Amino acid sequence: MNGSGAARVQSRILSRLWFVVLAVVVIAILYLAKVLFLPLGFAILFAFLLAPLVSGLERLRLPRALAAIVVILGFAALLGTAAWTLFTQLVAVTNDLPTYRENIAQKMAAIHSPSDSAFSRAQREVERLSEEVGLANSSEVLHAAPKDGKPAAGPAAERPVPVREVAQPTGRLDQLGGILEPLTTSFLCVVFTFFVLLQREDLRNRIIRLSGDHNLSMMTQAMNDASSRISRYFSLQLLVNFSYGTLVFAALYFIGLPHPLLFGAVAGILRFVPYIGAPIAALLPTLLSLAVFHGWEHSLLIVATFFILELVTANYLEPHIYGKHTGLSSLAILVAAGFWTLLWGPVGLVLSVPLTVCLVVIGSHVPALEFLQVMLGDQPVVPPATCFYQRLLARDHREAAEILDTCLKDSSLENIYDAVLIPALVKSEQDRLEGDLDESTTEFIRQTARDLIEELGIRDTEPEVKIASGAPMHATAPPPKVLCVPVRDESDELGAMMLAQLLEMGGVQSVPIPVRRLDEIVASVETENPDVVFVSGVTPFGMARAHRLYRTLRSRYPDLRLMVGIWGYTEDVGKAAQKISRGDAVPIATTLAAAITQVRSTFMAPEAAVPETSAA
Repeated sequence: MNGSGAARVQSRILSRLWFVVLAVVVIAILYLAKVLFLPLGFAILFAFLLAPLVSGLERLRLPRALAAIVVILGFAALLGTAAWTLFTQLVAVTNDLPTYRENIAQKMAAIHSPSDSAFSRAQREVERLSEEVGLANSSEVLHAAPKDGKPAAGPAAERPVPVREVAQPTGRLDQLGGILEPLTTSFLCVVFTFFVLLQREDLRNRIIRLSGDHNLSMMTQAMNDASSRISRYFSLQLLVNFSYGTLVFAALYFIGLPHPLLFGAVAGILRFVPYIGAPIAALLPTLLSLAVFHGWEHSLLIVATFFILELVTANYLEPHIYGKHTGLSSLAILVAAGFWTLLWGPVGLVLSVPLTVCLVVIGSHVPALEFLQVMLGDQPVVPPATCFYQRLLARDHREAAEILDTCLKDSSLENIYDAVLIPALVKSEQDRLEGDLDESTTEFIRQTARDLIEELGIRDTEPEVKIASGAPMHATAPPPKVLCVPVRDESDELGAMMLAQLLEMGGVQSVPIPVRRLDEIVASVETENPDVVFVSGVTPFGMARAHRLYRTLRSRYPDLRLMVGIWGYTEDVGKAAQKISRGDAVPIATTLAAAITQVRSTFMAPEAAVPETSAA
């Protein structure tokens, strides 16, 4: 390695080390200064919710400061009214508990009463053995003689004096410290929300100024993207939680539990706290049902209701709805919840998704932080062709077939061949020629690809297998015959198989032949007497062989129509045609879709354009 290469490697290592150090410092600051950053985060989120209301009041000729104060006070009054209503309802529930005292006593007696089950008998036997062991140990301690044979001096030696630690009484300042932090956070949250609403344009301009004038477009797109994603997330979360609370209210109402509206509202509110809100919401009505109802059926029914609702909501609705509209993967939402909870406690759960959305947006617009989008975003980071080839390298035939089946649901067969199978074959040929693949792996890849192509060919009449070229066209003459000839090896033969299969689906008679010598290919052309010979090559490494094949067929059959397909070729097609034909005008296709279009446009016409009885 030369000096410049070593310098680049050292610079790359230092930049990564600097980034790790910076990330650790940022996380430490977020943890140590959470008293400041928590209310700031809530203020920004509240600003997203309240900014449209402030803008509406501004359109009514109200000054922005007064509009912000009115909106904040109205929002605080709404939250206070809701909290007071819930508190009074909970007080009413606790006041009703004495009326269910007898039922509670019966439940407690049923729990503690001995039963004749196997578990109860085993439990009693363990307790009996524990008592016997305890009595034996105590008797040994009381009757044991000292090692020197002398009796213990006085009763103090036999009965040690118990020591009990007494905690000092806490003062009023210590008791006040428990509520000082929440009050400070709430006050700072209100203050920050007011100033964010008051100077939101100024804050936006300052962020843009920090990014620099050359990043103006990037920062504008990032801010718009983050704003729209977070707004969609809040709207969807409000809709999901409102529906959840409504379903809880309806279920508890039909079960007959008192105060169903209270528990429905509590369930909808607590679901804003991910993962722990729903279990807490289910605990309250379950405990009340144990006191209200005789037996256990109603309590089990309530638990089952919450379990089913949470199972459907958390595992099916939220991952698909939130992930689709926020750009986060389901795993990223779970990891974000754990990270922000570890950093800021339970309050971090509420902020986990919006903050992670901002990180993903930054990663999608800042190249140096692209790993954030890769790790947390919902976009596929590996193309289907790469994933398919990786499964072939792992010799996983089943998952490779599943990838093709998944792609087949949303795309046509020829597009799957062009976008998945052919790139995988091209990559395998490149790795084989570079010595990265052994012979057994190469054989497995080719054989698996052959099996999958044949399987898709058998399924060509099924309705889910689509062809992008459309329905078969009416021919102006008897259907043409196309002979698909591979250039040099089995990968080229697989390309010829795919082309022949797609042509057959489109109503063109096609015959693929295996890899043969030049004289055998000439004999096949003589035997089949095709209208077109389509030379098929998957990779551009066989240009010399393709030239010899082309010149041999052209010299032997000067009037034969020849076409060439170099599948997956991304370089200059004109130069490739010059290398193969050396001056002749030969049509070259780089995709199967283009090859099918060439054949169909040469021999066939649409049904609407040419009557069925016409002849060539």
